[in-house]
Amino acid sequence: MCQMTFKAKVATALCCSAFILNALGLRAEVKLPSLISDGLVLQQGMKVNIWGTADPGERVTVTLGDQQVSSVAESDGRWKVKLGPLSAGGPFTMTITGKNTLTLHDVLIGEVWVCSGQSNMEMPVGTNPQGWSSGVANYQEEIARAYYPRLRMFTVQKAVAGRPQREVKGYWAAAQPQTVGEFSAVGYFFARELLGALNVPIGMIHSSWGGTPAESWTSRETLESDPEFKSILDAGAKLLSPYPKVFEDFDQQVAKWRQDSDRAESEGAPIPSAPTVPDDPRRNPWRPAGLFNAMLMPLTSYAIRGAIWYQGESNAGRAAQYRKLFPAMIRDWRRAWDEGDFPFLFVQLANWGIHQTQSNWPELREAQLKTLSLPKTGMAVTIDIGDGSDIHPRNKQEVGYRLALAAQAIAYGRDAIYSGPLYDSMAVEGEKIRLRFQYIHGGLVAKNSSGGRLSGFEVAGDDRQFVSAEARIDGDTVVVRNERVPHPVAVRYAWSMNPQCNLFNRAGLPASPFRTDDWAEPEGGNRQ
Repeated sequence: MCQMTFKAKVATALCCSAFILNALGLRAEVKLPSLISDGLVLQQGMKVNIWGTADPGERVTVTLGDQQVSSVAESDGRWKVKLGPLSAGGPFTMTITGKNTLTLHDVLIGEVWVCSGQSNMEMPVGTNPQGWSSGVANYQEEIARAYYPRLRMFTVQKAVAGRPQREVKGYWAAAQPQTVGEFSAVGYFFARELLGALNVPIGMIHSSWGGTPAESWTSRETLESDPEFKSILDAGAKLLSPYPKVFEDFDQQVAKWRQDSDRAESEGAPIPSAPTVPDDPRRNPWRPAGLFNAMLMPLTSYAIRGAIWYQGESNAGRAAQYRKLFPAMIRDWRRAWDEGDFPFLFVQLANWGIHQTQSNWPELREAQLKTLSLPKTGMAVTIDIGDGSDIHPRNKQEVGYRLALAAQAIAYGRDAIYSGPLYDSMAVEGEKIRLRFQYIHGGLVAKNSSGGRLSGFEVAGDDRQFVSAEARIDGDTVVVRNERVPHPVAVRYAWSMNPQCNLFNRAGLPASPFRTDDWAEPEGGNRQ
C-alpha cells in the first residue's frame, strides 16, 4: 500500500477536525450581515427582516423590545425572521440567540432610504484622499456642526459581481464631526432635512460609484428582456473580452521578469521592477448588472421607505435609450425589494459646461422628466445651481433640500410644495405661443430680473430653426414670440447644456427644461 502524500494527510486531518467540531456542536456560529450591526436604523411602520447564517437546522431567536421571533436555519445555513411593524424610537438593544448569542447595541427605529447613483451622489461632505479636491460649499462649517446622533449612514464598499450577491461590506456611522466628512453629501443633507421635518431617526444606505451608467445598476434579467438593450449587453461582452488574455500576457511578463531579475542578481546588477498586475476586466464598474449584483441586490432584504438617485451624466450620449432604461431600472429595484411602488426620487442634471458646443444633456434631462410618468416618482430640478466649470457643483445642500421636499409630499403625504413649473400645454395665438404649466404654486416668477423678463426661451416655425424668443409672464401663463417667426409652431426652454434661464414659481423652485416638439436632433447633439 502506497504511503499517503502530505496533501492527503492534511485533508484527512481537516476532515477529522470538522467531524469532531460537528460532534461538539461547534461547527458554526450564528452570524449576521454587515447591514445588521451596531448602530443600525430599522424602518418604522412595516415588517422588517433580520437574517443571517447558522448551522443547518439550528434554531435562531431574535429579541427586540417585547418582540421575540424564532426561525430554523435552512439546509444551506440561511435563516430569516420578520419583526414589526415597529414604532419609531430608540436606542434599543437587539439579541440574536442560537448556539451563541449576539447583541446589537444602539438600534434605532425610524425612516430608512437608499441613496445611489454616480459621482454627484458619491461626492462627500468634506475632502477625502480619493480624489475630491474640495468638499461641499462651507464644508468646514457643515462638519463642525454635524452632531445628529439619530442620523445614521451605512456606506456600501465598492464591488462588482457577475451574479447577485447576498452580502455587502460596510458599517453604520452616526453623523458627527469625526464621521460626516465622508458621508454622501446629497444623502446627508436629504437626511438632515427629513430629520428636522419628521423628528424620527433617519437611516441612509449609501451605495454609489462615480462615473457609472444606469445599466450597471440594473439586473441582467431586465436588460435581457428588451431588445433595445441588446447594445448594452454587447458592449458589456466587449468589456469582458480581454479576459483571460490580459492575465496570460501578465504571466509571460512575470516569467520574463524572473529570468531578468535572476540574471541581474547573479551579475550584481540592479533588480528590475516587477510588472504591474493588470486590472481584471470582470471588475469594470461599467459591466452591465455588475453593481446591481454586488452593491444593490444584497440590500433588498432590508426594509426601506424609498430611494434617492443622482445619475445620468454617463448615459447622456444615449439619451433616447435612457427614456426606457431609467424607468426599467426603477421598476427593477421595486421588484427586487418587493415592497410595491416605493417612492423613487431623482435629481435632474444640473447646468454645466463652458467650452462644449454640442451636447445631449437636454435630451437626457427630457428623459428624466418623462420618467415622472411612473407612480410615486419625484424630480429635483437643479438647472439653476450647477457650476459651468465643475461637473460636481458644491451646493449639495439645496439638492438635498429639494429631494426632501419631494419626499415629504410623495412618501409622507404632507402638503409640501416640491416641484417647480412643469410644461403642460401650448396654444398658437397668431404670431405668439402661449404656454401653460403645472405646479405654478402661487404664480410664475422671472427670477433675478428687475424688469420681469424671462430668459432661456426659443421659438421655431415650420423650418424647425430655433431662435431666441421674447418671453413674458401673462397671469399663470408664458407668452413667447419673435417677430422673425411670424408663424411659430414650437418652443424650447433651457434647451442647452448650460442655459441662462430664470422661470420659477413663487415657492422659489425652478422650471424644468422642456420642449414642445419631438423633432429629431441633428447628429452630434444640440447647441450649448
